[in-house]
Amino acid sequence: MRIERLKAEHHVKVEWVHFPLHPETPAEGRSLAELFAGRNVDRKAMHAQMKARMDAEGLPYGERTMTYNSRLAQELGKWADTQPGGEALHDALFRAYFVGVRDISKPAVLLDIVEHAGLSVDGAREVLERRTFKDAVDADWELSRRYGVTGVPTFVAGRHGVVGAQPYEVLEQLVRKAASED
Repeated sequence: MRIERLKAEHHVKVEWVHFPLHPETPAEGRSLAELFAGRNVDRKAMHAQMKARMDAEGLPYGERTMTYNSRLAQELGKWADTQPGGEALHDALFRAYFVGVRDISKPAVLLDIVEHAGLSVDGAREVLERRTFKDAVDADWELSRRYGVTGVPTFVAGRHGVVGAQPYEVLEQLVRKAASED
């Protein structure tokens, strides 16, 4: 994966900052047809482009028809960052949502993902019930707004950023540019 390669080759520290992409999404989710209605978006072309990018990275990519509210998943992501081996949850959530087309707004689904990522289900359940990382995600959302983030993923290094699923070479240029300004 590109991020792992950047970490290995350039010794970058990765920090996940969450972003409120469609926070208005209702509990039952929203169809992509409804989400993109009136936006002049060719969903088939968009899917083909993303699939090609994921294929180039050796990553699986499913065909979603729905989007779900990711707020609780983001809170679990912040929690996972505090746990040994917690980094695995980010990949597991990606795969569940973009490959398995699972509804990551549902606590039972999230707990299953946590279990398969090898993290504490009891710890995750407590985070979901108590909303322990709500404030941390609120802070991430505010930071995202201050940075001017408009889409995901957004990669930031130093004072520069790129938006979207970028090829490794673009991310490497971003890291090198930031390093040259230190």
